[in-house]
Amino acid sequence: MIRVVLADDHAVVRRGLTGLIESTDDLEVVGVARDGNEAVELVREHRPDVAVMDLQMPVLDGVEATRAIVGEATGTEVLVLTSFSDHARIDAAIEAGAMGYLLKDAEPDALLDGIRAVARGESPLDPRAARRLLSHRSSAVPGADPAAAALSPREAEVLRLVVEGLLNKQIAQRLGITERTVKAHLTSAYQRIGVADRTQAALWVQRHDLGGSVR
Repeated sequence: MIRVVLADDHAVVRRGLTGLIESTDDLEVVGVARDGNEAVELVREHRPDVAVMDLQMPVLDGVEATRAIVGEATGTEVLVLTSFSDHARIDAAIEAGAMGYLLKDAEPDALLDGIRAVARGESPLDPRAARRLLSHRSSAVPGADPAAAALSPREAEVLRLVVEGLLNKQIAQRLGITERTVKAHLTSAYQRIGVADRTQAALWVQRHDLGGSVR
């Protein structure tokens, strides 16, 4: 059974998501939060497998709540569920440690599958959000390879360290982030550049000039 905490400041959304999740045989809602601070407290109390997190909430927003949950290493993965698909919010959520990013108008089955994917350690990204990222980064770097342009600076850093032969733990230590965040960046980068594993990613990096130094 996959245990879930929900965080959203709208009561109608909370009730709807709770009903949807509870209608399945393999998912269970163990806590419902009205703001980011409540979400952090519920994760501490219940240590769920997945926290489904809205971004715009009072008291503590979803990005900071995500950062707090990931920083406490409770074993809970965060799936962002929001109305916003702009690149800045997506980048902020992923940088904070979110494992997935879905939009609220997604089909119900897509949300349920997203929760399951995050629990398995995968990083689902809404196709429209992915297109926004790709469009923004490609336009920001004229003439750049679209896949390379879609990578965030941190994803590019992680990929360069993969080429150096560093393991996830070593990458985490080098960059001052958690291993889970490294894994999230790698999964997201694999999806963006169209590879399936570290070896393919290393070969891709060698074929493309990512440039820049790793800080």
